[in-house]
Amino acid sequence: MNTGILIGHFEPLHLGHLADINHASGQVDTLHIVVLPKDGGSPFKPTLQDKARAVQVACEFFGFIKVHTADGLNLTDLNRQTWAYDEPNSDTSLIDVIITALQTNDTPKLFIKSFAKNNLLNSQTYQTALLPDNSYNSTAIYQNPIAHFHAIAPSAKQNYTKTVCIVGGESSGKTTLVHKLANHYGANFVLEMGRLYTHSDLGGTEIGLQYSDYPVIANQHYLVIQNALKNAISPITIIDTDFITTQAFCETYENRTHPLLTAFCENVKMDYTIMLDNNVKWVADGMRSLGSDDERSAFSKTLMRLFDKHQITPHIINNKDYHDRYLSAVAFIDAVIFKK
Repeated sequence: MNTGILIGHFEPLHLGHLADINHASGQVDTLHIVVLPKDGGSPFKPTLQDKARAVQVACEFFGFIKVHTADGLNLTDLNRQTWAYDEPNSDTSLIDVIITALQTNDTPKLFIKSFAKNNLLNSQTYQTALLPDNSYNSTAIYQNPIAHFHAIAPSAKQNYTKTVCIVGGESSGKTTLVHKLANHYGANFVLEMGRLYTHSDLGGTEIGLQYSDYPVIANQHYLVIQNALKNAISPITIIDTDFITTQAFCETYENRTHPLLTAFCENVKMDYTIMLDNNVKWVADGMRSLGSDDERSAFSKTLMRLFDKHQITPHIINNKDYHDRYLSAVAFIDAVIFKK
């Protein structure tokens, strides 16, 4: 059997990697892909399993491709500079160890890029095969995945999009701002699940809302968020309302917290939270009920107390003009995510 091996960091998996995988798999009967851990200065820290998952999802329908991790091959003591085809000037000394661990029972082809061909020593355990050059620079993409988001493979984008959550009391302009930001950044967005649930399960009003509904709302919200991340189309994904806010509504309406919501608050946190002050005009829509100044103030205090409890510091926007709120949100996102 004609066997090939591709050893890489795949961090992030990008379209150049996929082109290399397509080419390499066309030259052999079976292609073994080995995903290595990587140390570096990127602000994104996907796990080894995250990276392997991205490769596996991209290659799911190719039975002739086998995806491995260093850990899965019991190579847990590899140094983090072990040779990788997508990493210039890395240490070649452990290539034989990796190939031996694969137990291919032949002399496999080790696929390499042109920059590495002069760094490899002759070996009895493999022969080299040159991959064609392409326009994708793995180092540049790793160092600034936000700027190269378009080049990241679809299966890996979920690890390179930042969640921006818009929170606030009733009639604070959250949903309108979510739609504006999604349009501005060409981003996926997740709508407030409590409002959707009211229409889908409660007949369009909150008259039947009760304590047992809150964990259902939170769980459905979590699933929709995960789906939006899995299908990320932008370096940011916009979320309307978080689990803290759902808990605040539970406290306000039911006079008690819910333990499942507490678990979501502790374990599923957004990357950035923008809180809109309740200082714009109240707009009744048949569902909202916290419309007095005292009620709006009390809800904001509950929200801030819960943020403090769960160690979240929201960025507060208190402009009274809706367009100014939008501009402030864009300025904040541009600064913290796009570094403008």
